[in-house]
Amino acid sequence: MCGRAGAHAGVDSTTIAPVPRDESTLDTRTHDSVVASADREPLVLALMIAWAPAEPDRVGEVALFDAGGGTRVLGRGAPASGGSERVVFHRQRPESLERTGPLESRSLSREQLRVRVEKRRLHIERIGKCPMLVDGKGVDRCSLSPGQSVLLKGQMLLHCTVRPRKLARPARAKMGSTHTFGGPDAHGIVGESPVAWDLRFQLAWAAAANEHTLFLGDSGSGKELCARAVHSVSSRAKGPFVARNAATIPAGIADAELFGNVKDYPNPGMAARPGLIGAANGGTLFLDELGELPQGLQANLLRVLDEDGEYHCLGETVARSSRFRLLGATNRGAEALKHDLAARLTLRVTVPGLNERREDIPMLVRHLMRRALVKSPDAVERFFSKSGAGGEPEPNVSAGFIEALMRRSYETNVRELRGLLWAAMSRSEGDAIERSYESASPVSDRVQEWLEHEEEDEESSQVEEPAASEPTEAEVRASLAEHDGNVQRTAAALGLSTRYVLYRLMKRYGIERP
Repeated sequence: MCGRAGAHAGVDSTTIAPVPRDESTLDTRTHDSVVASADREPLVLALMIAWAPAEPDRVGEVALFDAGGGTRVLGRGAPASGGSERVVFHRQRPESLERTGPLESRSLSREQLRVRVEKRRLHIERIGKCPMLVDGKGVDRCSLSPGQSVLLKGQMLLHCTVRPRKLARPARAKMGSTHTFGGPDAHGIVGESPVAWDLRFQLAWAAAANEHTLFLGDSGSGKELCARAVHSVSSRAKGPFVARNAATIPAGIADAELFGNVKDYPNPGMAARPGLIGAANGGTLFLDELGELPQGLQANLLRVLDEDGEYHCLGETVARSSRFRLLGATNRGAEALKHDLAARLTLRVTVPGLNERREDIPMLVRHLMRRALVKSPDAVERFFSKSGAGGEPEPNVSAGFIEALMRRSYETNVRELRGLLWAAMSRSEGDAIERSYESASPVSDRVQEWLEHEEEDEESSQVEEPAASEPTEAEVRASLAEHDGNVQRTAAALGLSTRYVLYRLMKRYGIERP
């Protein structure tokens, strides 16, 4: 869902803003939400741009299709006079459906696809020159259900999903100016799906409520990032944010870790320390993996979580008071907590995993790749071009890799996605990420994989049209000249899957790299 907390270049706006407090609300999901708007707004089929190397800033845009809306044509540029109704893409956000301009990828025909809704599926017919592939096989017609994708070879990956026509904004949620479409918001949260926006509204509500809160979600879903977002827009934002993994607190010194100790107690020479609770006074204490804390230690937290925040520092007879807010997190569910501790964590925020928001994966890939470029430029720079919006570097990732990531079932979410990206980069030979290698496979596994691909190729050869011939030397030279030597745009214009393919052709024809 999100990367780790921290500053992000180019983000100059606040997405989450506090909302008025209503103490009657305990579960943030009972607050009006974007997802709940589906109950009021009918869901419609949609095509989302998941990959578009010629127009990367359009990833995340959607085209909405009403049942009975007739046939529409997807293609490049403005429609011909008197032509068929066009497929129109939008940037969809709460209370906003911003229409974007026509597609500009030069290798798309002006009339490339016909699209209509029939029996809750999108029926698509290729009428232009660009080959169309589903599951790697060339087809002229297909029917897509939500979760499936269609590739216009070398140009665009379109992912079928469902969306409400209008994303509702909770009546009591006050939102600031929004971040760049598809990029991280001011808190590092990435995503434009209804689920991502629902999470942002949950966090805004939790920030305003100022109650002890429990974050629920699978490992790697971004619970700490969400806790930091809540702190940063709450009334405690100017106070400290103290974070600790509760599972790492040793049982023998848990009281000292939590409540602190005076000088020379319990052993001579011990320095005085405030403990986590004292250090968080006036701010927020985040305890990750709270469910791993033994129930005997959980009981030690009960009194300090009451109204007065009263506790005893070890070695002192006079009670102290800490005005802190506890944000706990667990991947085990609230039932893993001691029942009276769970009762004191008044609010619940559920952080969705990647399996619930696959539409955000292409945007997360871009975000994680750009962070990797900052951290390890020598290793990652070759996978980037400078064709991104606003002059930002744009990662070169193959459509097949993006589609595989969107289909994958995740267990550790963003951590797993990040690991897959690094594994793929370490194994990719060209300057584009072609596929993911999770580990070096034994020879027998690789042979089996090769045999499966051979069977797929044989089956594909029986149903596909003859493959288009490769561009000639003259065509490559002309296209390079037309695009001022930009290999990314040249490869897209020639209908090649990646720049790596173009580099192979240039080497064959004796054409020097620009």
